[in-house]
Amino acid sequence: MNDRTRRLVDREQGWCLAANRWGARAAVRAYFRAVSRLGDGAFWYALMAALVLFDGWRGLSASAHLAATGLVALLLYRRLKRWTRRPRPFAADGRIRAWIAPLDEFSFPSGHTLHAVAFTLVALAHYPALAPLLVPFAASVAVSRVVLGLHYPSDVLAATAIGITLASLSLWLIPGVTLL
Repeated sequence: MNDRTRRLVDREQGWCLAANRWGARAAVRAYFRAVSRLGDGAFWYALMAALVLFDGWRGLSASAHLAATGLVALLLYRRLKRWTRRPRPFAADGRIRAWIAPLDEFSFPSGHTLHAVAFTLVALAHYPALAPLLVPFAASVAVSRVVLGLHYPSDVLAATAIGITLASLSLWLIPGVTLL
């Protein structure tokens, strides 16, 4: 590893450690644990059900769009995790604590963040008024992954980029649905 790469890795490790220390605070840990568990899927499933319940066929169409995007995201992130096999921060550095049990073994990319970003963008294309709820939730999911010691900031940033790309492709494929 060259000096520049080593410095980047060390800097990211430092950010990871600093964020993880926030999890030592009971209130912070409780908030991010709850957000993370909701990001496991419960929040998104509840959103899809609410869309159908409150908006009928239009909500069903939006929910189907979310589900299809979610399925592609799941397949993509699982393949990427198996390919990269990056150890989680708590596994690579004994100073970092996992404040919650991970759902799988590897770190890159953050599946929670990938789904949160993709779902948020697709949902906002259908229902822009949901932005005050969805944007802070998606951001909290992304931050939770680093604070809880499960992901590096680069895992979250890469997942954000992948989620944006996936949502953009998904929106491009559905006529009449756009964020603009």
